[in-house]
Amino acid sequence: MTYQHRWIDGSPIDLPVGKVVCVGRNYAEHAHELGNEVPEAPIFFIKPASSLVAMAPSFSIPTDQGEVHHEIEMALLVGERLKNADATSAQWGMAGFGVGLDLTLRDLQDALKKQGHPWERAKAFDGACPMSSFIDARGVSWKQPIEISLEVNGELRQRGNTTQMLFPAFQLVAQMSHVFTLEPGDIVLTGTPSGVAALHPDDQLLAKFGNALTVKSEVFAAP
Repeated sequence: MTYQHRWIDGSPIDLPVGKVVCVGRNYAEHAHELGNEVPEAPIFFIKPASSLVAMAPSFSIPTDQGEVHHEIEMALLVGERLKNADATSAQWGMAGFGVGLDLTLRDLQDALKKQGHPWERAKAFDGACPMSSFIDARGVSWKQPIEISLEVNGELRQRGNTTQMLFPAFQLVAQMSHVFTLEPGDIVLTGTPSGVAALHPDDQLLAKFGNALTVKSEVFAAP
């Protein structure tokens, strides 16, 4: 089924499906668990629109390219064109919020890194970005930290909140907009907390965005 942005009631969002702009190592503990240095500036990369699939009720993972790791992230849906924006403009330019999975072919990524090669193949493959539905941005309060979490087969794997980000969400969006023009329908992923691990077919997932959004999903093997 072709991916489409949707609100939490299931209705379609009248925005095109664009690129996904991601940030690496935005949680210090995640950088440490992979043996990476904590960056002094954000590390950006892009997943194409073809990487997007709905997270619920299920999605598939490749089983012939080594381990596929889950990375739960807060997702921001861009509602207005942003270029050279500041953090305030970035916040007001969002249409919605949700959670996404930055799926990573970890064995392939490690091999490509060792060879000094780009690692898009490990991050940008078809289906590499399962996405939840979105909460209307007007209904989200930023007065308190927002938590995201992921359970796998009833076990808590990842939990983090906005205070743990090295680069705050809207500061990130603003900085991104100085590199890549963000168009309505683009998605921004804001980094993953520690606890990344391999997914397997038949895994049962429970992803949460604060108290506002809960997503149940099942993992299948890609045909």
